[in-house]
Amino acid sequence: MTELLAPAGNIEALDAALGEGADAVYLGLKSFNARLRTSNFAWSQFEAAVQSVHRLGKKIYVTVNTVCEENETERLYRFLGYLNKIKPDGLIVQDFGVIRMCQEFFPELELHASTQMNVESAAAANLLCRQGLKRVVLARELGLEEVKEIKANTNAELEMFVHGALCVSESGLCLFSSYLGGKSANRGMCTQACRRFYNAEVNNGTYTPGYYFSPCDLQLLEHIPDLVTCGVDSFKIEGRMKSAEYVGAVTAAYRYVIDHWQQDKKGAIAEGKRMLSTDFARTKTDYWYGFKTKEEGVKNAGQKILNPNQAGGTGIYLGKLGNLREATYEEKKEYAAAHKVFSQTEGSTEIEPIQMAVLRDGNYDPEIGDSIRLHRKDDSGRESHKVRLVKTDENGFRWIDVPVKFTKGDSVYLLQTKAMSKRYKHILPNDLSKFRRQPGPERLPVLDLTPVKKDELKFFPEGLYIAVSTVADAHVVQNAHPVRLILELNSETTYELLNKDLPSKPLLPFSKKMVFLQLDPFVPQGDVAKLEETLNQLVEKGWTNFIVSNLAHINILKGKKVNLIAGQYLYTFNKWAVSFLENLNIIAFQTPIENNEENLENTFVTPKERERVLLTVFAYPALFRMRFSLPKDYDFTYFADKEEMNFKVATGADGSFVMPELPFSLVDKMDTLKNHGWKRQLIDFTKTKVLKSDLKSLFNLVQKHEVLKGASRFNWKDGFYNPAKMEAYKAKDLLMKEENQKGKKQPGKRRSTGKKT
Repeated sequence: MTELLAPAGNIEALDAALGEGADAVYLGLKSFNARLRTSNFAWSQFEAAVQSVHRLGKKIYVTVNTVCEENETERLYRFLGYLNKIKPDGLIVQDFGVIRMCQEFFPELELHASTQMNVESAAAANLLCRQGLKRVVLARELGLEEVKEIKANTNAELEMFVHGALCVSESGLCLFSSYLGGKSANRGMCTQACRRFYNAEVNNGTYTPGYYFSPCDLQLLEHIPDLVTCGVDSFKIEGRMKSAEYVGAVTAAYRYVIDHWQQDKKGAIAEGKRMLSTDFARTKTDYWYGFKTKEEGVKNAGQKILNPNQAGGTGIYLGKLGNLREATYEEKKEYAAAHKVFSQTEGSTEIEPIQMAVLRDGNYDPEIGDSIRLHRKDDSGRESHKVRLVKTDENGFRWIDVPVKFTKGDSVYLLQTKAMSKRYKHILPNDLSKFRRQPGPERLPVLDLTPVKKDELKFFPEGLYIAVSTVADAHVVQNAHPVRLILELNSETTYELLNKDLPSKPLLPFSKKMVFLQLDPFVPQGDVAKLEETLNQLVEKGWTNFIVSNLAHINILKGKKVNLIAGQYLYTFNKWAVSFLENLNIIAFQTPIENNEENLENTFVTPKERERVLLTVFAYPALFRMRFSLPKDYDFTYFADKEEMNFKVATGADGSFVMPELPFSLVDKMDTLKNHGWKRQLIDFTKTKVLKSDLKSLFNLVQKHEVLKGASRFNWKDGFYNPAKMEAYKAKDLLMKEENQKGKKQPGKRRSTGKKT
């Protein structure tokens, strides 16, 4: 029987999911999970939940699906030790370091590969199976035939998303949020750059606004019979940040179809759709389903999921905030009483400041108990809110409570009405005092990376590496004399290497031993057979150096006499992740471009360890990677966000890519970096056309150690966004301002000019 797996972002959602018949739930704790912005579970709540769910004969999975920095590995070790004692039914993981740590210390923990691990083929699933993982959560950019083929060629259990929000970028490969301020999707802090409002520069030089990259929501209800038949083991509902009402309604619909389709397929689906009519989210799509070929999917999938006129928010539009006022004392008391009624959450019942607002231009007046979503007019933030107070004044104006951070003109959407709400039996006991376990003070044993043998890195010399996407660009950069050329293996270069590269007339101005072929990080099942054939032919022709970017690549190239570098999308943010790849016979690593200097130095400590690292010093990073061509009416290359930051988009037979208009650059620091041990440096021109003039200008900056004007440092200096660090900065800044104000208010006090008298 296929498992129905529902989200439990909080206690109420847990009650709703199990109350509507979910076989299992997945949830996160306060750290190491990809939905840090939801409330998540406290230690006592989680321990009680595991016990209570198991008593019901159900399963509970924990998300540990973010990448971990080196200085967090001891905390991760303690966290895994805690989970090993509590005994959930499985851990959903992304970081290779988590797998390696569990292999070493906690082999009894069942591991499932998160969709963030970018698994979309049997080749990747089988590699993970051999490493001890039981289940993989497939990437969402797959069609039915691909899912069938994966199931037929792997022993791994398959879990897949069937309902909920989509990412526009390929699973696990989005860098946009991280680029905008260190809030990495790989760290559970995605700010949903795809949902933002952008201005596109069309051909005539004017700007047209729209939600160009905000995808519709996934709904595979009609395909459930086919997916059950092909053997999918678990159907997953997205929504750990959604309300309990949403979780209950969606779970009930899929439960009904799973249980009744064999008796009456058409009737069961119709009833399921009726039950989903209260899902006031975005327009629905079945995305990659219904296409006969991969080419048809690449051509048309974008049209199915993108609509520039569809706002990034969810729900039925209710209007905009009109007049605003502060809640009265009596209203605040009434609100507090209502809060206790509607909230089942353990802990403080402290109420945030509230205000009252009148809605304008809407066709429905929210009632007490309705769930709404507010969306700032400048697109700087969104928030869900349950209405607890409704007042009508003497002039007939109807006021509702809204969070104080929203202002006049902000949009409001209906997510759920009170009439749709159900009260579910509480899963957790009222008294949680006996559930006291927490991570302990255990020390993580020291991990030493495997020493490299003499001449083992001969294929990976010190010096400058340059990456390009075309053969023509390879000829342009030859005058820079790189020690190695990296050539992206795409549809164009594959054709040229297999059909035009002749012994009598080499295609490239570099010998084969001086070239690394860079493989694409997204390897869907529909491409695997062709990729295997291509790689076999290339190896036969004498190409032996590859940058692998997906676990499938490692599996396909296993046993061949080739040299491999783990690319930037095989994330190595800590020693344990490096060790995992070492055990797969990889000894050289390209650091992830969203990594930072401090973490890189903490991971690769000694000069010998740093000899194994290829450090990117210049690139136009792909912020979105999309498995489809953009719709035909997307007639633009450049677009800008509300901060007037500019980006460019490229689309074609290999999909679409969004990049910043200005590059990431450390070229002014190349000599300093060499002195620190980073002696293999990469200038990455992939996805861009290389001009001789641009190349000359760049190397002038390198020689003069000058900063490239307007370029980004990405996360190199500041690292990933850290809420605690930001609060400390704010506190320090406030203290300095207060001290300055005190200095200004002291009459007669002479200020020093800094000069000696």
